[in-house]
Amino acid sequence: MAKLKLTKNEQKAQKDALKMYQRYLPTLTLKKQQLQSEIRTIEEKAKSVRSQKKALEEDFEKWISVFGEKDAFKPDMVTVRNIKKGFGNIAGVKIPVYEGADFGRGDYDLYTTPLWIDMAADRMEKALELDLQAEVLDEQVRLLSQELRTTTQRVNLFEKVKIPETKANIKKIGIFLGDEQVAAVVRSKISKKKLQGAVADSSQEEVTPVKAAKKSSTKKGAKK
Repeated sequence: MAKLKLTKNEQKAQKDALKMYQRYLPTLTLKKQQLQSEIRTIEEKAKSVRSQKKALEEDFEKWISVFGEKDAFKPDMVTVRNIKKGFGNIAGVKIPVYEGADFGRGDYDLYTTPLWIDMAADRMEKALELDLQAEVLDEQVRLLSQELRTTTQRVNLFEKVKIPETKANIKKIGIFLGDEQVAAVVRSKISKKKLQGAVADSSQEEVTPVKAAKKSSTKKGAKK
């Protein structure tokens, strides 16, 4: 850490820095609150999506068991070919947004497989889509949480370190400059007194020779 200079220029620099910290702190605090709110909202949404998926899978299991041909449906009958994502912005953070997906169907013989296979595949697509939505929401939370940590660190830095430190520096410089000003006034008064004393002594020395000369002149006149 650089040594604090006890000068007027440094005092101005410290005051400018304090104004900057105090100007940015409310903005950072607001951003922190916004990020916290958005993260809670997205986490609740992800929880809801996963609950929907779980309910769908449980219903799916019951539904297939009714037909007594559970082994006829294979998970690889439905595949994800392409995930469509856009991008959004929350509090200055770029986040992915789920926009859908393209699914593929595995090859199976329409004559040898049960009639309900197509319906089961539709439900599997829905379950996969919910899973993809949850994954994107998790990524949003990850990115926003990362930004929240950075923003929180900056808020703490400004609030607990920079602002108190700068205020202390300004006070320290102010006290030093004030003492210097008082000392300068005292030195000025002392110098003034010394100067006045020197002038008075000089005047006294000029008066003494004149008196001596007058006395000498008087004595000479008396002898004549």
